[in-house]
Amino acid sequence: MPNNCSVSIFILLGLTQDPRKQKLVFFIFLIFFGGTVVGNTLIMVTIKFSRTLCSPMYFFLFYLSLVDFCFSTSIAPRLIVDSLSTKKIISYECMTQVFALHLFGCMEILILIIMAVNRYVAICKPLRYPTIMRRQVCVILIVFAWIGSFIHATAQIVLLVKLPFCGPNLIDHYCCDLQPLLKLACMDTYMTNLLLVSNSGVICSTSFLILLISYVVILYSLRNHSAEGRKKALSTCTSHIIVVVLMLVPCIFMYTRPPTTYPADKMVTVFYTIGTPFLNPLIYTLRNAEVKNAMRKLWSDKIMTK
Repeated sequence: MPNNCSVSIFILLGLTQDPRKQKLVFFIFLIFFGGTVVGNTLIMVTIKFSRTLCSPMYFFLFYLSLVDFCFSTSIAPRLIVDSLSTKKIISYECMTQVFALHLFGCMEILILIIMAVNRYVAICKPLRYPTIMRRQVCVILIVFAWIGSFIHATAQIVLLVKLPFCGPNLIDHYCCDLQPLLKLACMDTYMTNLLLVSNSGVICSTSFLILLISYVVILYSLRNHSAEGRKKALSTCTSHIIVVVLMLVPCIFMYTRPPTTYPADKMVTVFYTIGTPFLNPLIYTLRNAEVKNAMRKLWSDKIMTK
C-alpha cells in the first residue's frame, strides 16, 4: 500500500462500549491490579529479607512474583485508564505492549517449568538435591529463561513490523497482541498466523505437556514416601499444578488456532494476563505455611523495631 495510506495510530475498543459497564470495569480491575501489586510485592520482600526462605523453590518463587508484577503492570494500567477514556488511542506503545506481553508471559511459563524440575529433583533425588540445585545452577537457569523469553518476544515484534496496516484501525480488544492485529493487516496473514502458532502455540502446548508429564512422574514417585512427606509434597505440587492450568490452558486456547475471533477471547485473555498474576500470590501464600510464617515473623519484627 502507498505510504499515505499506512496506519500508525490504533484505537482500542476495550472490554465494553457501555459507559456503565466501563465504570464497573474500572473499579474491578483497579482492585485486581492493586491486589496483584501488593500481593507480589509482599512475597518478594518476604523472600528477600527472610532467613528461612533460602531454598531454590523460594528463589524461583521470587522471580515468579517479579514476573507477575511486571506482566500485570504492562497490561492492567492501560485497561484501567481506557475504561474511563472516550478515545482509547494507542500508537507505538502497541509494539511495546506486544513485546512486554510475550516477554513476561514466556518468562512465567519457563519459570513454571524450572519450578517443576526443582520439585522433581527434590522429591525423586533428595540426596543429590543440594548438589544439583545449587545456587549457581539456579542463577544460570533464570538467566537462560530471560534470554529465551527475550528471543521469543523479539520474534513477535519481527512478525508485527512486517505487517502493513492501511485501515481500519479499530482493535477489538483491550490490549495489543498479534491475534487482533492480524485482522487489521492489509495482506494475506495465513503465513504470519502459521508462524505465530508455530512460535507461541508450540511453546504453550509443549510447556503444558512437559509440565503435565513432570507432575505425573512426581506424583507417582510419592508412593514410596512417608505419609507426612506425601502430604507436604502434594500441597506444594497442587499449588504448582493450579498455577500451570490457570496460565497455560487459556494461552493454548488463544495461540493454537486459526485467526478467528470468538466472543470469549477478551475474557480468556483477561484471565491469564490479569487474573493469574492476581491469584498466584494467594495460591502460594494460602497453601504454603512456610511463606505465611515467614511473612508474619518478618512484619512482626519490623513492627517491634519501630
